Amino acid sequence: MSLNETVDPYRKISLRIIPFMMVLYLVAFLDRVNISFAALTMNDDVGLTPYVYGWGAGIFFLGYFLFEVPSNVILEKVGARLWIARIMITWGLVSAAMAFVQGPWSFFILRFLLGLAEAGFLPGMILYLTYWFPAAQRAKFIGLFMAAVPLASAVGAPLSSLIIGIDHAWGLKGWQWLFIIEGIPSCLLGLAVLRLLPNGPAQAPWLTLTERRIVQERLDKDHLAHPGRTQHRLWPALVDRRVLLLGLVYFGIVIGLYGIGLWLPQMIKAMGFSNTQVGFITALPYLVSAIAMLLWGRHSDKSGERVWHVAIAAAVSAIGFIGSVYLQSNLVALFCLGVASVGIYASLGPFWAMPPVFLQGTAAAGGIALINSVGNLGGFAGPYLVGWIKQSTGSFQIGMGVLACCLAAAAIIVLFLGRELKSSRHDAVR
Repeated sequence: MSLNETVDPYRKISLRIIPFMMVLYLVAFLDRVNISFAALTMNDDVGLTPYVYGWGAGIFFLGYFLFEVPSNVILEKVGARLWIARIMITWGLVSAAMAFVQGPWSFFILRFLLGLAEAGFLPGMILYLTYWFPAAQRAKFIGLFMAAVPLASAVGAPLSSLIIGIDHAWGLKGWQWLFIIEGIPSCLLGLAVLRLLPNGPAQAPWLTLTERRIVQERLDKDHLAHPGRTQHRLWPALVDRRVLLLGLVYFGIVIGLYGIGLWLPQMIKAMGFSNTQVGFITALPYLVSAIAMLLWGRHSDKSGERVWHVAIAAAVSAIGFIGSVYLQSNLVALFCLGVASVGIYASLGPFWAMPPVFLQGTAAAGGIALINSVGNLGGFAGPYLVGWIKQSTGSFQIGMGVLACCLAAAAIIVLFLGRELKSSRHDAVR
């Protein structure tokens, strides 16, 4: 039996970095979507119509789009520890500053700045995981890390609904306290990153020399097993057809994710529930989604298959949105929206395991960031479309139908992409 078979450093690695990364992403996502609960009282206080709210909620992603690729390339050059700390501290400060929104323009400006501040965090974390784990294990760990997204909503929903009930304490309204209380942890965790997040295995003091060597040998072996990868060149990766197709797939997924995520509390409240009830009801589908992410990502790793795992999950989500439109009972509609949420989140682990199959180094930094930035334009389009349709029709139903079409399109495109990936692997070994 070889030394590599008797020493397995991955349990130690996963226990050291994954929980901390989950906490970072949980706080990040909470700062991004707490606007959905602040809106329950903030919109009336500062005069935001559904159209203006949808525009402002989505403009975050325009700032995110503009700085995404540069941010991730900088991370690859200066190291994850320093750059992730910078991202967290700046976005925490901007998020807390949202407490001082006075009207539409200050709302737009701060949401845009929040997108600039946070740009590069998710693709940076995806890139960071490729420094540690070989391809065969990534969907599981990406799914585990990204389970922080639905957990942020599950924990944040009841927490946010309780915080907005703190009205007029020290002259501030509940929605103002929401931004301040949920923004401060990002700054504190940013400082913790400088101490707790090593740039890679070689800088991890808690790994032995033998464990570091094993990790590097497995990553080298993984690289040799995928000869079709774009090497360390940035620009070829940015125009790679597979990268652009992945961006389109992610665009469809993210339209659904934020189209429902930033409106769900208001949709539930419109059914006649109180703010506190809205918080606890909103948490339920996200708890189920977190479990689904872990199980579906693990199944994808075990089978070694990615494309159908993304396509099936996206199709399930589309069916859920369609069900919420045509089934009129509030209870059944909520169940269908829960199904839609589960499908969206289950797709994320297998999806983000796909780009590193053919991207590496600087190409991975730029390519993953481009996929995320193009996809996150869906974060602008989703809330905007739902808000515009709601204001125009007085109903959320047509908006949910649009989200269903986007998820169905994502499922179709990823199946087409699967043929592209098979073709590129075949060409690489001829």
